[in-house]
Order: sequence, then structure tokens, then C-alpha cells
Amino acid sequence: MDVEQFRKAGYAAIDKICDYYINLNSKRVVSNVQPGYLAPLLPSAPPEKGEDFDAIAADYDRVIMPGLTHWQHPSFFAYYPTAASFEGILGDLYANYASNPGFNWSCSPASTELEVIVMDWAAQLLGLSSAFHNSVGLGGGVLQTTASESALVATVAARERFRAANPDSAIEDLIIYVTTETHSLGLKAGRVLGLQVRTLPVRTEDQFALRGSVLQEALEEDKAAGRHPFILMATVGSTSSGAIDNLPEINAILQDHPEIWLHVDAAWAGIALCCPEYRELLHLDAINSGADSFCTNFTSTLWVRDRKSLTSALDITPPFLRTAHGDAGTVIDYRNWHLALGRRFRSLKVWFVLRGFGVQGFQKHIRQAIELNQHFNTLLADSDILELVTPPSLALTVFRVVPSKHSDVDVAALNTLNAEFHSRLTARTDLVLTQTVLNGIFCVRLAVGAQRTTETHIRSAFDAINEEARAALAVWNLPARA
Repeated sequence: MDVEQFRKAGYAAIDKICDYYINLNSKRVVSNVQPGYLAPLLPSAPPEKGEDFDAIAADYDRVIMPGLTHWQHPSFFAYYPTAASFEGILGDLYANYASNPGFNWSCSPASTELEVIVMDWAAQLLGLSSAFHNSVGLGGGVLQTTASESALVATVAARERFRAANPDSAIEDLIIYVTTETHSLGLKAGRVLGLQVRTLPVRTEDQFALRGSVLQEALEEDKAAGRHPFILMATVGSTSSGAIDNLPEINAILQDHPEIWLHVDAAWAGIALCCPEYRELLHLDAINSGADSFCTNFTSTLWVRDRKSLTSALDITPPFLRTAHGDAGTVIDYRNWHLALGRRFRSLKVWFVLRGFGVQGFQKHIRQAIELNQHFNTLLADSDILELVTPPSLALTVFRVVPSKHSDVDVAALNTLNAEFHSRLTARTDLVLTQTVLNGIFCVRLAVGAQRTTETHIRSAFDAINEEARAALAVWNLPARA
């Protein structure tokens, strides 16, 4: 492909993207393809000669598009919609056309220096203390690939800090603390690193938040047994229920255990810190005063209070990666802030989005999503067959079907009913929600977040949910609790 062929194909691609978003509302949210659908539609081997790009683009429409789930669809209420603003799409385009690996400052100074700046911009957007700012020189921020990688990196840093201070401690005695509401990233970090993981219980009456008393009891038990908890993964806005751990109580307990690293995973809810009215709810003061690391999925941003704890754990510098600026310590080499060597120029995308939206644009989007969730809850409150399992959390609602608000029904039977209810929802292609289980209760999650969702979509979603709930009730005979 020469420059003019690329120009033509690029114009066509932009037109295709625009048409996609113009017509997105009319598409099915989920595809109806079956597992293994793609292999029969593609050759079993790569082409011997290069093909015309028009044919490649046509095949994208023919075989790829039918198998996509449209996460930006206004009726996508599962998980949390992925960011796909036009500013972000263009940021990816600009970053990719001048691609560079960016593993140290010398590779491309703009890549490193822009990341240093936009991570400070993002920290200011969220109200994070200057202790987390790159410009201060003690802590700082870095773009990771995912929130899961942030947790893994934080765990490595915490482990190495603990072992440096306690060289005689056996690796098999080290313990990662998570809760029953912590994302799977906590258990996965333990598996990857070969470390024990202890899951601390949370209670329904605490809205599934970790309390200080539970943490205190676990610490006393483990330390008495000669075990060494070295990191706690607290959650601000859990994926499953939207739970917000009680960080003030946790901070108070950890003051007596300074060897324990506090990692705050706010992958979903953290971006709501851009709105001052939610900072108390999300314990910003406790994050600023007690967290050793903080992550939110604003392009998987990770901040640490002490950058040396991170870089000393991850700095491997063979001769071919040494540079004069790196040896002098006058620049940040971001390869020492995460697991991989090479990295993408994602700070450019963040820069485009921050400038395109501004603080007010971020706040408007967050507030709109929360208001739409409140509208859904208003509809749900008038239902005689749907009930909340836990209070709404920002833009997330967790609910289930009940025979009536006054029925006394066995929990196992209710779970069976709600599994049927979710199965019926899953069979639909006009919206998508996900399931979860909270302390033995099967329930359904609705998460608002797509940029193009309106009250009309919320009303349509509620009507579909109500329809499937009544259909599920009609086919199940629920025994009364003994």
C-alpha cells in the first residue's frame, strides 16, 4: 500500500467509523453467532500474495462485524462500557502512525514526558494528593495495560519492600489480603507470584464493604501463626456490587502495621472522583492519606506514593538499555514502572481526551450516567416483582426477581428463579446485563456508562427486564420457606 492508497483507505475507514456510530442504536447489542463460526468463513492458511485492501475491508464487514458485541451501544449494561470517544479513537490513530516502544526516555522523549504530564493532569482531575504527582519527585503515575496488571505490579513492589525490611521471612509465609468482593485480579496475582491469598469476608449489612474489625481479626490470627500479610487490596466500587471498602477504618488499623502495602483498586468507580460531590463517598481523603498505590481504569492509570519502591522491584537494566540520562537519574524510564519492556504511546490518547473533554466534560458524563441509574431505580421501586439486593452504587444497580414484595420464599428457590430470569435476558440481543452472586444470593447487574445512553434506553431496558421477569415467574412454582 502506497501513500495515496493509504489516504483513500483511511478516508473510507473514517467514514465507516462515523456510519457505525450513527447507526449504532439500530444494531443488536450482542451477536447471534455460534462458537466456531469464524473458521469456516476464512481460509485455512494465509494468502501467498498480498490482497487488495478493499477486499480486506469488505471481509471485515462480512465476517468480523457479525461477531462483535457492541460495548459502546446505548443498551449495553454489562460490565462497564469501554472508552471509545472520538478523541480517543483519533489519539490511537496519531499514536500508531508514529509508533515507538517508549521503554526509556531516549527512545522518544515526547512519549515519556507527555506521560509524566498527563498523569499529573489526571491526578489533579481526580483530586489525588500531590504525593502522587510525578512533578514532586517522590511518588508518581504510570499507564499500565490493565487494572489487573496494576494490582500485580503493586504486589511485586509490596513483596520486595517487605522482604527488604524482613530478609529472614520465608516466601511461603507471605500473604495477600483480598475480600470476597475483590476483583479476580487479587487471586490471579497470588497465582502468578506463587503467594498465599486470604479472602476476608464482607457482610450484606455493610453493603459488602470491608470493615476494620474484620481486618484486625485476620491480622491478629495470621501474625500469631507466624504468617506475614504484606499487602491489602482494598476496593472502591467493586465490579460485582459496587462495594466501597471502609478505608478510614482500614487506615486506622494499618497505622499499627506499616509493613502492609495498601493498594486501592478503583478500576470502575475511581473516575467519579472528578466530581467533588462523590469524593467523600469514595473516601478520597483516606486514599490520599493512606494508600500506597491507587488504580482506576482511566486508561488503566496507576499512581504510587513511593516510586522507588516500584522501580527498585522492577529495575532490570542490561548494558544495551543503559543511557546517559538514565544513569544520571534526570529522566523517568517507564519500563521500570511495569512488567513489560516495550510500551505504547498511550499518553497521547489520554492527552487528546483530557483536552477534548476538559474537567467539565468528564463531570458531565459521570453525572449523566449516575442520573440515568437513578432513573432506573425509580422505575424499579414501583415494581412488585423486582427488588434491590444492595443499595445502588453510582451508576450500578444490583437486583433480583421476587414473587412479590411480601412473599416468604426459600433462598435456593429464589436463586433458581433468578438464574432462569438471567438466562432469558441473555437470550435477547437488544440489551445485555450480567449476573453475580452476593453472599449466596444470585442477582443481576445493570451498569450504565455508555456515552450515548438516554432515558429512552433505560425505559426500554426496564420494560424488557420486567417482561422477562414475569415470564420467569410464570414457569416456576416456588415453594414457601419452611
